[in-house]
Amino acid sequence: MKHFYTLLLLLIFAVSAFAQERNWTLNGYVKELFMYYTPEQQIPGLNLDHLTTNTIHNRLNFEWYTSNEITVVAEMRNRILFGSLVKKFPAYQSTVDVDNGYFDLSFVPIDGNGWFMHSMFDRAYIDWISGNWQVRAGRQRVNWGINLVWNPNDVFNSFSYFDFDYEERPGTDALRVQYYTGTTSSAELVYQIGENENEMALAGLYHFSQWSYDFQFMGGWVGADYVIGAGWAGDIRGAGFRGEITHFMPRENSLGSEKATVASISADYTFPSSLYFQTSVLYNSHGKKGNAGGIDPFFNNQLSAKYLSFAQYSLFGQCSYSVTPLLSTSISGIVNPNDGSWYFGPSLTYSLQNNLELMATSQLFFGKNGSEFGDIGQLLFGRLKWSF
Repeated sequence: MKHFYTLLLLLIFAVSAFAQERNWTLNGYVKELFMYYTPEQQIPGLNLDHLTTNTIHNRLNFEWYTSNEITVVAEMRNRILFGSLVKKFPAYQSTVDVDNGYFDLSFVPIDGNGWFMHSMFDRAYIDWISGNWQVRAGRQRVNWGINLVWNPNDVFNSFSYFDFDYEERPGTDALRVQYYTGTTSSAELVYQIGENENEMALAGLYHFSQWSYDFQFMGGWVGADYVIGAGWAGDIRGAGFRGEITHFMPRENSLGSEKATVASISADYTFPSSLYFQTSVLYNSHGKKGNAGGIDPFFNNQLSAKYLSFAQYSLFGQCSYSVTPLLSTSISGIVNPNDGSWYFGPSLTYSLQNNLELMATSQLFFGKNGSEFGDIGQLLFGRLKWSF
């Protein structure tokens, strides 16, 4: 493992230097994430009151400018995972080696006793731009979300707020056609390929600006549902004001789907002192009014815009402050008012150098048994990140 990573770092340096003279670029980062976990409920088959993992995470972002119109992009993440969670729970490898796209671009190149390496291409596409047209084919991020925490409009590749170590977010295998109708307006159509109708999608979005606000309207067929939605982003006296709403209507031949409306509204404000506040509300018409148990921070790979939470209502709040230009602090929380469970997340980030960062954070979950957050436990993290 040590020799492999030494060779990988040497390759990164060599290719980065070579790319300066070519029409392509390579950049990324290397980071080490340590996690200490005290579960509230025992993982089946494990009689441990705490678990640990270490994740050595490398990302490579490659772009090749073949002409003024065409760009080829390939981005991948490589992670070496080890620790008591990996060693005592061998099935953990199968929960990591998951690719929800049409093409399986996730693989485990090497593994051993109590450790394994996981690699995945989460971006692999060709981008063509000519005039007002832009066409992108391949695995890409189709980001229709506006809000900063919950995104009901992000129907193609939803993400979990708790997955803080995956800043780039997942991608989807799709064909995306955009036409820019003006400086601040555009229309786009996205087709996502899949094995069957319940894994395919065809949806469009129109985005425009009016009255100092950005608006968007979207609709189409996504998996088992027809969807229609809208969103906005603007400000009220200097405070950011955003919102999204999406209505899901099951298709006639879809099984197990239900009608639902998911909406989120958020507001945020930055004071001259750099003190930052943010708050958000999430509503699920199909959410549970009582105990909403079911959130799993490790093994939930089926997150969607329709199921951002199992609760009918969720409340979010965050406050962050830059103590010095190098040190920033943050605290965040989520409350399920229906079952009384809640989450608390304090964080510290310190810049050691321009491209070297140290972070310490926690994810602390509280509540009664069977509630949304009551059966998870407490997680502590430490991370060192070097960008190149």
